[in-house]
Amino acid sequence: MSRIRHIRGSRLAAAGTAATTAVLLAAALAPAPAGAVDRPDRATAIANATTALVHQAARLGLTSAQSTTVRDVVVDADGSQHVRYDRTYRQLPVLGGDFVVHLAPGGSYRSADRATGRAITVPTTTPTVKAPEAADLATAALRAVNAGELLKRVTAKPQLVVDALHGAPKLAWRTDVVGQDSLGNPVARTVLTDARTGKQIDAWDSIETATGDGKSLYSGTVALETTQSGSTYQLKDPTRGNTYTGDAANKTDLCFLGICLSRAPATLFTDSDNHWGTGAATDRSSAAVDAQYGTDETWDYYKNVHGRNGIAGDGKGSYNRVHYGTNYNNAFWDDTCFCMTYGDGDGSTFGPLVALDVAGHEMSHGVTSKTAALTYSGESGGLNEATSDIFGTLVEWYANNSSDLGDYLIGEKVVRSGFGQPALRFMDKPSKDGNSADCWSSSVGNLDVHYSSGVANHFAYLLAEGSGAKTLNGVSYNSPTCNGSTVTGIGRDKLGKIWYRALTVHMTSSTDYAGARTATLSAAKDLYGAGSTEYNAVAAAWTAVGVG
Repeated sequence: MSRIRHIRGSRLAAAGTAATTAVLLAAALAPAPAGAVDRPDRATAIANATTALVHQAARLGLTSAQSTTVRDVVVDADGSQHVRYDRTYRQLPVLGGDFVVHLAPGGSYRSADRATGRAITVPTTTPTVKAPEAADLATAALRAVNAGELLKRVTAKPQLVVDALHGAPKLAWRTDVVGQDSLGNPVARTVLTDARTGKQIDAWDSIETATGDGKSLYSGTVALETTQSGSTYQLKDPTRGNTYTGDAANKTDLCFLGICLSRAPATLFTDSDNHWGTGAATDRSSAAVDAQYGTDETWDYYKNVHGRNGIAGDGKGSYNRVHYGTNYNNAFWDDTCFCMTYGDGDGSTFGPLVALDVAGHEMSHGVTSKTAALTYSGESGGLNEATSDIFGTLVEWYANNSSDLGDYLIGEKVVRSGFGQPALRFMDKPSKDGNSADCWSSSVGNLDVHYSSGVANHFAYLLAEGSGAKTLNGVSYNSPTCNGSTVTGIGRDKLGKIWYRALTVHMTSSTDYAGARTATLSAAKDLYGAGSTEYNAVAAAWTAVGVG
């Protein structure tokens, strides 16, 4: 097992009731709210964007058959507004229908980024392939990728959608199929099937892999904010949205398509003296210290560096479950419970998977799902995974923990001798893991997303640190370029700001590597200006990995 897992809920299933064109027009004609300030709030930005939708409908490809819902809003310091939408066609969710409207500080339309520029229409919304057949096809697809494994409790749930991600829009079944392996661990796959022919269009794992004070397993003794309740203390942080950590008691979830018949517990850890753990795995609180600390540092990184208040940007905390399953070699973020879950590892391949960069990686999947929602297949899937590697790495550097110094290695604390390598992935030269791509090629989208992510990880390293040999925090790196060029880095802080801006403002669900170059150049232009050192560095780093 070479990857760490993360579970995402269905973005489309949660889209809710969309606004009709008539409703949009009514909202556009409504008076501005009283007491508006120079920097618009979320409601004002949405009202301004609503006006733009009415006047720019033709440019955005909106028709009377379509409806929209707001997914996310970003308001810049200068008052510029960026409102992200999902789209439906005749009440069917549109994969690849998302777009971002960009507005000037005064609310006037500037531009838009669209996941697809094609007209969104299909001849009929009545499928030839019926739902039970789509469910059977998806079930077969799940069994095929788990060949040799006796799967239990397999359930499939088809949803009729319009697929605009794979060429001309077509009616399709998006089927989420889930089950359990022989150990009771979750397996899941999303299968996209042509609703006219029954041909599989695409498929991807919907379990995304990857791989007081407390004495932790990996980060030494760390400070923890806790909650006092009578004579005991709870491992719950009131300063970070009441994030908390609980014991899963080595149990697992029993969930079908987002509906859980039972969940492993998250029994809140308590302590009598507010000094948690011993630093040894035999003390169940030690892993809890790591998990809570990872949540804290990830929260602080996004808030202090990017101004994001929590994973969803709403100030609400998540929670952690440690000691999940038996010898479970994974960790995962689950949108459906808004929680992070950690296995203890099998002791030979992985140890407890509660390391700081693992927490930052997995919780960053939650940020991606709330913003660009990069599709977890093809080049978009590689960018999704790379986003988590990049931010997980930046969280580790941000924490500046002397027991777990910042580096460009992914998962180096959790691997054991049986894994055969010192880390899961290597950002300076991704191919060192034996599978990842250093350079872009037309076939890179055919790789597993953990390996196609190498191109963006390599870009990120070059943008931050530059090419060539160097030693950082005692780790030696030697990052080549794909075109023989020399790249000068601009530092980790600027890398993080550019990537976050690109993710939250310019990328969409269908963004590929060419689109990522455009999105990050747009972000660099927004932040530093066209033709700036930073803008030119972004262009040079992408060219150095073959994207350009």
